[in-house]
Amino acid sequence: MAGACLARGTRAQGVFPSHPISLVVPFGPGGVADLTARAVAESLAQTLGQAVVVENKPSAGSIIASQAVAQARPDGHTLLLMSNSNAISASLFRKLPFEVVRDFAPISTLGFFDLGLFVDAGSRRVALREVLADARARPGKLTIGCIAIGSTQHLAAELLKTAAGIDALIVPYKASPAVLTALRSGEIDLAVEILGPMLPQVTGGAVRVLAVSADHRHPALPGVPTAQEAGVAGYSVSSWNALAAPAGTPRAVLDALNSAVRVALDSPQVKERLGRSGVRLQAGSPEQMSALLVSEISRWGSVIRAARIQPS
Repeated sequence: MAGACLARGTRAQGVFPSHPISLVVPFGPGGVADLTARAVAESLAQTLGQAVVVENKPSAGSIIASQAVAQARPDGHTLLLMSNSNAISASLFRKLPFEVVRDFAPISTLGFFDLGLFVDAGSRRVALREVLADARARPGKLTIGCIAIGSTQHLAAELLKTAAGIDALIVPYKASPAVLTALRSGEIDLAVEILGPMLPQVTGGAVRVLAVSADHRHPALPGVPTAQEAGVAGYSVSSWNALAAPAGTPRAVLDALNSAVRVALDSPQVKERLGRSGVRLQAGSPEQMSALLVSEISRWGSVIRAARIQPS
């Protein structure tokens, strides 16, 4: 399929890909986004016949990586691992060196991953309803830990406050290990964190997950309710990763990449590898990804304004 697309549409530009592809990841090595990028990159290389090299360029708001791709030649050889961080940044920063919707050509979503609401294993609270009842009885006393201000976890915590109608103190930490340490020591009452990397802590008995953030239960935790089932109406949060190219990339190249992504996400090896990290693989058309991006920009913009977070 990829070959047919290229034969029709890229004669003028030459054969695609003609040299190795750079996949720029706005996060450091080892996280869910990096693992997703590397698993997909290996499959893309096999399908397209060129190496796909992952380049980690972490920065606040994914700005450095996104700018590098936005300014790259629009020929499909430089790609961005886009995420909901890009959607959040559109409202979190006063001025970006690129326009999130205008300057990128969507290729496909790669996967979605859920968050969890966690307490220490020794906590007296065994259900989210109890936590929320305590918060309403003692306004301002509940402490919710998460990573840095403006992160998906932070905004998910802010959204929880609004959706549940509670007054709680959100405590941001520099990294996920610090959140876990604070939860285990009793420094915070509740933690909002990506579910996949926390599963070993759950199965090991160190923490308990009271609810998952998505609008469906997680297959690894069928007995754990969603936040909606636990009484927080309308609360649904999932993080996501996707692939994008610089704006102006020929449609035939985007279609070839989209086809290669679908092959990757259908691969048993990729499914097994990313399933362990809690990623729900899901491809889509460029149009579907574009609609998701616009929707997420609007949604998180509303959360940022409601939380009175001042753009930097």
